[in-house]
Amino acid sequence: MNKKNNFFVRLFPAVFGLIFLVTTGCNQTESHQESSDPKLAKLKIPEGFHAERLYNPSDNNEGSWVAMTFDDKGRIIACDQYGYLYRITVPAIGADTNTNKMKVDRLEINVPGDTSHARIKMGLAHGLLWAYNSLYVVVNDEGQKDSVTRPSGLYRLQDTNGDDEFDKITMMKRLYGNGEHGPHSIILSPDKKSLYVIAGNFTDLPEMDNYYLPKTWKNDNLLPLLLDPNGFGNDRQPPGGWIAKTDSVGSRWELFSSGFRNPFDIAFNEDGELFTYDSDMEWDMGLPWYRPTRICHVTSGSEFGYRENNGKWSPAYPDNVPAILNIGPGSPTNVMSGMNTRFPEKYRRGLFAFDWSYGIIYHIALEPEGSTYKGKAEEFISGSPLPLTDGEIGPDGALYFLTGGRRINSDVYRVYYGKNDLKTEPLKVDESSDAAKAREIRRKLEAFQEKTDASTLDVAWPYLNNSDRGIRYAARIAVEHLPVQQWQAKALAEKDPVALTQAMVALARTGDKSAETQMLDAMLAIDYARLNTSQQIDLLRAFELTLSRMGDPGAAYKEKVVAYLGPKYPATDNILNQQLCKVLANVDDPQIVPKTMALIANSVDDTTATATASSDLILRNPQYGMDVANMLAKRPPAQQIYLATVLSKVKNGWTPELWEKYFTLFYGFFEKKGGNSYIGYIDEARKNGLANVPKNELAHFNTISGDSLLANNGRSVVPPGGGPKGPGRRWKLDEAVEIVQSDSTGVRDFNRGKTMFAASLCGACHSIRGTGGSIGPDLTQLGTRFSNKDILEAIIDPNKEVSDQYAATNLILKDGSTILGRLVRQDDNNYYISQNPFAPQQIREVPKKDVLRTQLSNQSVMLPGLINNLNPDELKDLMAYLKSGGDENNPVFKKK
Repeated sequence: MNKKNNFFVRLFPAVFGLIFLVTTGCNQTESHQESSDPKLAKLKIPEGFHAERLYNPSDNNEGSWVAMTFDDKGRIIACDQYGYLYRITVPAIGADTNTNKMKVDRLEINVPGDTSHARIKMGLAHGLLWAYNSLYVVVNDEGQKDSVTRPSGLYRLQDTNGDDEFDKITMMKRLYGNGEHGPHSIILSPDKKSLYVIAGNFTDLPEMDNYYLPKTWKNDNLLPLLLDPNGFGNDRQPPGGWIAKTDSVGSRWELFSSGFRNPFDIAFNEDGELFTYDSDMEWDMGLPWYRPTRICHVTSGSEFGYRENNGKWSPAYPDNVPAILNIGPGSPTNVMSGMNTRFPEKYRRGLFAFDWSYGIIYHIALEPEGSTYKGKAEEFISGSPLPLTDGEIGPDGALYFLTGGRRINSDVYRVYYGKNDLKTEPLKVDESSDAAKAREIRRKLEAFQEKTDASTLDVAWPYLNNSDRGIRYAARIAVEHLPVQQWQAKALAEKDPVALTQAMVALARTGDKSAETQMLDAMLAIDYARLNTSQQIDLLRAFELTLSRMGDPGAAYKEKVVAYLGPKYPATDNILNQQLCKVLANVDDPQIVPKTMALIANSVDDTTATATASSDLILRNPQYGMDVANMLAKRPPAQQIYLATVLSKVKNGWTPELWEKYFTLFYGFFEKKGGNSYIGYIDEARKNGLANVPKNELAHFNTISGDSLLANNGRSVVPPGGGPKGPGRRWKLDEAVEIVQSDSTGVRDFNRGKTMFAASLCGACHSIRGTGGSIGPDLTQLGTRFSNKDILEAIIDPNKEVSDQYAATNLILKDGSTILGRLVRQDDNNYYISQNPFAPQQIREVPKKDVLRTQLSNQSVMLPGLINNLNPDELKDLMAYLKSGGDENNPVFKKK
């Protein structure tokens, strides 16, 4: 390597993102597989496992595959996201897996009498299942003119004459929804008697024959509604994403669970319990209603509380089911059980969950906890890029998975353990354990969701105060399935505070306003001080549901609620304070403003525990990691934002001093970083508050609340010094060099060049004349040593060569997990790692005793495409600024 290239390898090194391989998370040593295939060489897999890349659909013009299943002959059937179905004859493990020798057939569906001239008779599927000697296809497409005549829905394909070709198509259910939040996957129940279908939150729930979750869902949130400023989901109403159950011919449909955002897949474990991996709303990052991707134990009749906009429920609320594990930011695409693998038992007893964004297959260990479970995630396989879409356990006990989606390069992989000779006998289930007994009680109560009888109330009611949250939930749902007239009087007469609270939740969801004052009287009689924090949250949720669903109870009862709850506010728990603030604001507590403003001044955010720390994801994907890095560098005060949003609709109780303090908060909120909708949400709450101020003070409060910081109709903030005007383009080296070197004006704009240096994020890691970041080398002397082409090549293609001077370091821990970042320093006891280029001062200490080994990355940590927002003139000005070393007196900035 010559000296010039060696410098440019480290010219822009530690900026923003890294498409880098991540290690596995297992309790064994991780390994790189030796392979001449560069994609396999980049995979990280647990010790003892082997990976094969079987096929590349993209190289054969067969699209980008997102769904797969195995047929009864052990062949893979897969589907291009935007095209056809394909069938692959899979070579045995140990056989030649040369992709050129794979037998792959495109499935042509020839239905007698079908005169359709559609290009694709059947395809565009997100979900495939072989069962009942049929192929079930979940089509996700509303039918473009040249694509399909069969739009979104569940279809059954059959071969009626035994010639190994499908000749019959039956639509089992029309599903209205498409795209990445449309209909998704389908699986077979453990008893092989039912099919389960899952759909995202942009899929209308079709009419059902039965609803395990009573059809009473609403938004149920007293937090003032803020619409997503980017319009996402603003026209969608509950119940959100859903799971339905049907039979082999689709004759009866039952709603099994709802309240999800956008889970793609579902799986049963060895206990016969259902699980999914739900997505986050990444545009909400930094906001108090953001919820990370999470593993959900999907019990019968469960509600998971996803609502659009800022209406998402806290997992602590009793009327929804919490996740068993929060994973962190990501894009879930698949979940499956490991029980049929020929893997060590540890992996068979758990789930495999796929994250498309960061290229990770997690293994989720499930530990029974009462009637549910708690989960623990470890990285099983990872790579970069590894856009995981779907996976299945093959009849040979190996794990097969696809990569692709969004028309990107697609592959088919197989992973097996050792010689693939481990036995796969059914896993033993301990039916005598306390957890098994708790599950049995829950299932007994869930049975009433299919059919109630005369015993329902007597059986279910005693469990309303059970110590197990899952059992309490199932008991309440059982009660809700009964006509409210059968149990309303019993509910209002209940004396046990826990049972009464659950009964009031049920009555609020199913009763009418005529019961409101009686309900309030019953709840006001509870000795609040004798409840623990969880019970207090449940009671406050019962108040919220009552007021939200039944409306204004009248001045007298408002005063009673204020007298009862006012002395409890503020509390020492953030969820309690959110609930108390909402309820008290709704009943016009005269002290809500001064109390809340004092609370805001002293609030401290809770930290949601996630399996993968957000900082560990920054360097794994340049596109998504930047948002995470920005947020962590300037993390918004979530609790303050929540409380300020509540106050935005409060009209009374303000003083000039309180207004001043309140609107100054928003200026500070705008200076923080969050997801794509963060600024717009804050501005909407700000405007709600401004609507309450005296007209003669509006201009002042508008100014101090940060109006001057806003751009794009309040959806973004103005970058320091302004930002690029564009339009940008995907700059290529030759094109950029020609633009810069053919500049005939001879005069560039210094201030605009300086602004583009900041707007292109160069200053986050590099300094010029003492201004900027310190992660990368100082660029003041850049123009005296390197040509335009050298500089542009380093910007556009930072991965061409990588120097170890600025490379990231991968710390492989003894427990199998990984920490990735820039090694700042080390001493005898610790490594000191900087993981966020936007906040390099945030250092993570890693004890050396926990580290198995370290390794340098082989790719630049600079994000490609940093100049893609610039138009030609802006690019020229940036280059002039770099070449001049930030010297305003350089001749390039002087008129000639």
